Amino acid sequence: YVCSTWGNNHFKTFDGDIYQFPGVCEYNFVSDCRDSYTEFSVHIQRALNSNNHPEIQYILIKIKDILVYLKPKLVVVDGRIVKTPYYSSGMLIESNDIYTKIYAKLGMILMWNQEDALMVELDSKFNNHTCGLCGDYNGIPIYNEFINGDASYNSITYGNLQKISKPNARCEDPDETQALPSCNEHRDECERLLTSSAFADCRFRLNLETYIQACMQDKCACNGNEDSFCICSTISEYSRQCSHAGGRPGEWRTQQFC
Repeated sequence: YVCSTWGNNHFKTFDGDIYQFPGVCEYNFVSDCRDSYTEFSVHIQRALNSNNHPEIQYILIKIKDILVYLKPKLVVVDGRIVKTPYYSSGMLIESNDIYTKIYAKLGMILMWNQEDALMVELDSKFNNHTCGLCGDYNGIPIYNEFINGDASYNSITYGNLQKISKPNARCEDPDETQALPSCNEHRDECERLLTSSAFADCRFRLNLETYIQACMQDKCACNGNEDSFCICSTISEYSRQCSHAGGRPGEWRTQQFC
């Protein structure tokens, strides 16, 4: 099972909920939340880049007692810059120009495109034991993330709850009362892009509607500014998730497109 975040602040939990959360603090992306002993944690911090698009600035990973700090083209382990591939007890870090990947023997694979997209795959032994933006991994959408006991949260409230409190951090919580626009005028285009023949093998492997919704929100947020981030990030994620689910996306990028 996979949890991911990509593009314009989209998140997909282990249980399949897709939501948007535009926070720019440091957040618990996913951690082992059993009280006795936490096997791992993954924190992320986003910021707007020079084109005003959200990118992941750094990822902070704790695996057993090893601390890994990732920035684009930089891997730091326990305070030391290391060359990849880097192998340490029960952990392998690989990186190239496009991806940084971490394989941890305890049952986690992490993959970051060094820009906007991060994917974490976890062993099922962590079912019902995780917390953070990825949710509790109990196999039930909405429950315990957006509905907990008698309380129901919107995605902004839920995201704000995952903030790592750092005494000197200067970052504003996103406003919980902000409603997202409906963006329906972009439905046809998003549907056309995601059902192109290149994705024929993906259609029945993934929930297409959730990616159409994400694409529509991207188009809205970009206000007619047709740069590649606005169009391509959700399509790239759909393609990655399709491959991950055993599908074979065709060649969808062209010289003119993405």
